[in-house]
Amino acid sequence: MSERLERLTVVATTPVVSDDEHRDDLLAVLRGLGAVVLIDGVKAAALGAGVDVYEPLLVVDVGAELTEVGLIAEGVVVQARRTDIGLGDARTVVDVVGEAMLELLQGPCGSQVVDALDRGVLLTGGGALRPEITYKLGRRLGAVVRPAPAPHTAAVRGAAAALQATHRHPTSSPSSP
Repeated sequence: MSERLERLTVVATTPVVSDDEHRDDLLAVLRGLGAVVLIDGVKAAALGAGVDVYEPLLVVDVGAELTEVGLIAEGVVVQARRTDIGLGDARTVVDVVGEAMLELLQGPCGSQVVDALDRGVLLTGGGALRPEITYKLGRRLGAVVRPAPAPHTAAVRGAAAALQATHRHPTSSPSSP
């Protein structure tokens, strides 16, 4: 009796504005495992929080090493900023996010940023567990800032949802018992 090896589907989250070289390196490593799906971390976090990613949405992901700000519209990250400042002084994080938000407002999708600010900002990552960041960020942006449920694991839950979606996709082959 021969064993049949099944190919895996791997979902990996990547920081926003990752360059092609880093994405290609990641793909090269993971392709040996099976099919690979890459998803921006801010989109994965939004999916993990269960919010609608088709209406303009601002996601601020404050992690241990990176802070990312992404504008999602029609299911796609349309503009984003990333900085190598992670959890630390709340004032520094809020200043960095405020500058990123200003850059997004001045960019080609400024009107969508305004719509997203009216909707409120989704805060994810470990920084969302710090009430002073939520409070100061809301005051700085003049918008409601809502921490995601279990914000430090939102991107992982979103990656899991993306994986489940690949299994439901019509092009995926059914598993054998």
